[in-house]
Amino acid sequence: MKVKTILVSQPEPKVENSPYFELQQKHKVKIDFRPFIHVEGVSAKDVRAQKIDLNNYTAIILTSKNSVDHFFRVAEEMRYKVPEDLKYFCQSEAIAFYLQKYVVYRKRKIYVGQKDFVDLSPLIKKYKEEKFLLPASDQLNFDVPQTLNNLKVDWTQATFYKTVMSDLSDLADVYYDVLAFFSPTGIKSLFKNFPDFQQNNTRIAVFGSTTQKEALEHGLRIDILAPTPETPSMTMALERYINDANKGK
Repeated sequence: MKVKTILVSQPEPKVENSPYFELQQKHKVKIDFRPFIHVEGVSAKDVRAQKIDLNNYTAIILTSKNSVDHFFRVAEEMRYKVPEDLKYFCQSEAIAFYLQKYVVYRKRKIYVGQKDFVDLSPLIKKYKEEKFLLPASDQLNFDVPQTLNNLKVDWTQATFYKTVMSDLSDLADVYYDVLAFFSPTGIKSLFKNFPDFQQNNTRIAVFGSTTQKEALEHGLRIDILAPTPETPSMTMALERYINDANKGK
């Protein structure tokens, strides 16, 4: 069956040259974007209930742009004046660059990893006398605590924001040829919103092994899978599938 419509379970890209827009124009398919999950901040009161006093930490570990936003939000709610000598350990260049939204970059001690969390290990190890705070979501990747525990550093995890399933009730009578998912929570959100969801002719695209596992556990048939050696991104996987499905269009 040909592909004419795709729903991507993420926010619409803010950059004009997104591969999704190129895919849409090249293959004349309609691509809609709708987050199946969203992030909600945890109040300063609830952070305090986790026995967190920001004054006790000399270094902050930032694993996402959300962790940056919510650390500074909670700091403001707590009326905590962020000291200039606070050290920031950012998982990637993109996160470090985003940090400039809140601090004057050249005046701060900022240490940047390559991409994966484990890449931060040599930098954290170099400063293992610091007291590290990890402002994170309620769904932290298992490799983060594992890496920090292996380094034997003084660190504390705190939930500053939560991943919440979005209300999708307005999509009840809307049909798409392809649904694209990027996290296990996205799959859970689908079935929370539509407990009687029947896949039928809908093609399911998933990114990552944990998303794949969740989809299979819910009895879904996976038609499009990324990343693979041939299709390392979701857009490449979608394009490959569309090329095959829409032959002779």
